[in-house]
Amino acid sequence: MAAVALRSCRRGLSQIFTNGGLSALSTTYLKGLRHKSTVQYASRPDLPKLAYRRVKGKTPGVVFLPGYGSNMNGQKGEALEEFCRSLGHSCLRFDYTGHGASEGVLAEGTIGTWKKDVLFILDELVEGPQILVGSSIGGWLMLLAAIARPEKIAALVGISTAADHIVTSFNSLPLETRKEFEEKGEWVVPTKHSEEGFYKFNMDFLREAENHCVLQSPIPITCPVRLIHGLKDEDVPWHISMQVAERILSPDVDVILRRHGQHRMSDKDDIKLMVYTIDDLIDKLTTMV
Repeated sequence: MAAVALRSCRRGLSQIFTNGGLSALSTTYLKGLRHKSTVQYASRPDLPKLAYRRVKGKTPGVVFLPGYGSNMNGQKGEALEEFCRSLGHSCLRFDYTGHGASEGVLAEGTIGTWKKDVLFILDELVEGPQILVGSSIGGWLMLLAAIARPEKIAALVGISTAADHIVTSFNSLPLETRKEFEEKGEWVVPTKHSEEGFYKFNMDFLREAENHCVLQSPIPITCPVRLIHGLKDEDVPWHISMQVAERILSPDVDVILRRHGQHRMSDKDDIKLMVYTIDDLIDKLTTMV
């Protein structure tokens, strides 16, 4: 099993702050984004079109996987694109089926559906090794993609990784409560991240998600992995990132905990930490070559 390196943000990033590659970030993202890629659509036989934005460049490239109900146009996705552009590395961000500008219906999607979306992106829209950056449920999909396409993955960066979370949360409810939801055919979860104030998951979604759980056994991933999580995350407990780190087989796994970090990790300092972490990985991967 991998040894888990737990480090403080300030100490762990001391070398990255001196990296010249970050000077472009301070003059672009932190002062406001200057460029933006155009939305394109990928057609797939008998499947909904996927909307994406792409910046071409060097490898390793970066692919951003957003969270459930979110889209590619959030602060993290835009910051990643601008940073990659400044370094001359490729970057791709996209919307899952039923999300954002992509076709499909959110309520009809499953973990398996969105895993196929990610694999399509890796197989058809990017070239060379990629650093996957997964936010929340995107962190779960990131792991599934790395298991399915190890030859295409250079490294992983999880932000508030929600591996197995929807399944374990439901299964942890009292038996009577679970039976009530099962009789109704859906589970209603309060959230502050949607306009309605809740998410609805039908029982078929939950049963299908069980097929994709990764925390019951060693996770066959051997690339470098960085897991960033906020201690004040009220949606996905930070100990899930610890569980992921303990199960991943890679010898190069770091868990970075932010004392005041919340689930979305979208404050300026959160964004900086994410970008610094990716910059450090790019430097490590290119040095190795």
